[in-house]
Amino acid sequence: MLRQVTAIRYVTPLREGGSLPGVVEADDLGTYVMKFRGAGQGPKALVAEVVSGELGRRLGLPVPELTVTHLDPIVARAEPDQEVQELIKASAGANLGMDFLPGALGYDPVAHPVDPGLASRIVAFDAFVENVDRSWRNPNLLIWHGRLWMIDHGATLYFHHDWPRAASVVHRPYRWADHVLKPYATSLATEGPELAGRLTPELLAEVIELVPGEWLDDGDRDAYRSHLAARAARPEAWLP
Repeated sequence: MLRQVTAIRYVTPLREGGSLPGVVEADDLGTYVMKFRGAGQGPKALVAEVVSGELGRRLGLPVPELTVTHLDPIVARAEPDQEVQELIKASAGANLGMDFLPGALGYDPVAHPVDPGLASRIVAFDAFVENVDRSWRNPNLLIWHGRLWMIDHGATLYFHHDWPRAASVVHRPYRWADHVLKPYATSLATEGPELAGRLTPELLAEVIELVPGEWLDDGDRDAYRSHLAARAARPEAWLP
């Protein structure tokens, strides 16, 4: 189960991308980047954040802690921005929080070389979850205290946007020509199969079970489990 916190103050919007995430303070004295269930992508983006983010964490990849961050629309009263007010009001209940990394720098592939093993594991992970959003244009990587961190997995698992077609693309190859870590992923031939071998049905079921019931019912959980287990069973189809 993800740790549960309650947002007590909206601090500032992060005007990047289309989801308008925001920084919030919570009742545990922590600060989180909140992804709102009322944003344009809807709850499926939050499902992808949890499944992919927590899978990455269990595979030993550097993903900040995720929380279920509960939001009372009363928080909107102190927010002068009308767009943000409406977003908060539309997002009552459980939202997705990610530990805020203050002072983190955006990843620059020229300034920040990455260990070949780590780069290869990240590429293999992105291939499995079909991450279309780790390109040089939008790396979704941060450097914090000298360490690489992976963020923003809402664009993964894009099969769930078209369930009738999902079975026909379960073994779809991964397009990684513009992956930001491709130049450093020189150990993919060994790291890729090792990571793929850890994608057991039990592990996949564990991370899917972490998704709050407000975003995903039990019938849908079965569909995610079946699809991801089938994909994991044939890594030769999707590993670059």
